[in-house]
Amino acid sequence: MTNIIIVPFSLDEHSFEQIFDQLAPLPPDARVLFDARKTRWASPFGLTALLTVAQTRLERPTLAVPESEDTASYWARAAFFRHAEGVYDLSGKIPRSRTGAESSVLLEVTPVVHTQDVHTVVENIQQRARAILQEKLNLQSKVTMRFTMVLSEICQNVIEHAGTGGWVAVQAYKWQQRLGRNVVQIAVCDAGMGFRKSLESSPAHRPDDRWGDRMALEETVMRGMTRFRDPGRGQGIAGVKNFIGTWNGKLSVRSGTARIAVVPEWDQDEVMKEGLAPFPGAQVQITIPERMPDV
Repeated sequence: MTNIIIVPFSLDEHSFEQIFDQLAPLPPDARVLFDARKTRWASPFGLTALLTVAQTRLERPTLAVPESEDTASYWARAAFFRHAEGVYDLSGKIPRSRTGAESSVLLEVTPVVHTQDVHTVVENIQQRARAILQEKLNLQSKVTMRFTMVLSEICQNVIEHAGTGGWVAVQAYKWQQRLGRNVVQIAVCDAGMGFRKSLESSPAHRPDDRWGDRMALEETVMRGMTRFRDPGRGQGIAGVKNFIGTWNGKLSVRSGTARIAVVPEWDQDEVMKEGLAPFPGAQVQITIPERMPDV
């Protein structure tokens, strides 16, 4: 029997919980079809997480691709189908990616497995990031270097902590309904060991009755705890949090059964959510908004 997972009409870090909820009761070897035929939009989180969930299945799942030509064309430009072919059996019409076409994609969906992949990510995005951050988001030129450093830190976090590969994507677009401004979103998703197991692997770890995914996220994101003893190691997420605060951005990190967020005043998200459907690894999203001129 094939279990059908309905992919939401609009796929982002919140609506993706519907997919996690549908997958949770199924054993890893269950036959699964992800039905995205009616999906019309996906954020970088949606695309990278959709690849990540396929990696957790013991039997290769099927993906019914969006019927909307505009949606499928964007997914192709974002290089989603190029990588989906390696983890899904694809069903439906897949458009060719138009090379050279103007696009809001700053960084196409890119695998992160080795340290060299991180260098490639940074090299590929530097020029495009400079134009977007300064011209569309009105940020200072010095932020470009910090932006690429943050991207590098998050990707390196996958290599050092996940124990498996992950996916990264970056997009710029007008967030009309939520903010009415241009934003850049970064998503990095993996299905590795996650923050709790990573901290538990440290010889210094001493669990107590409160220990769990929530505490692991609090210790890592808010207090910069790491399983590494070397000074400066494992500080990636904590450093990202500081960068986000400087530019009035938002950071959300999901791992295991919990999700923590650094929430700016323009957003109404919850700082901590517990009791989510269990899913391995870590799923990170960063949103950096356009800087409004001082009046």
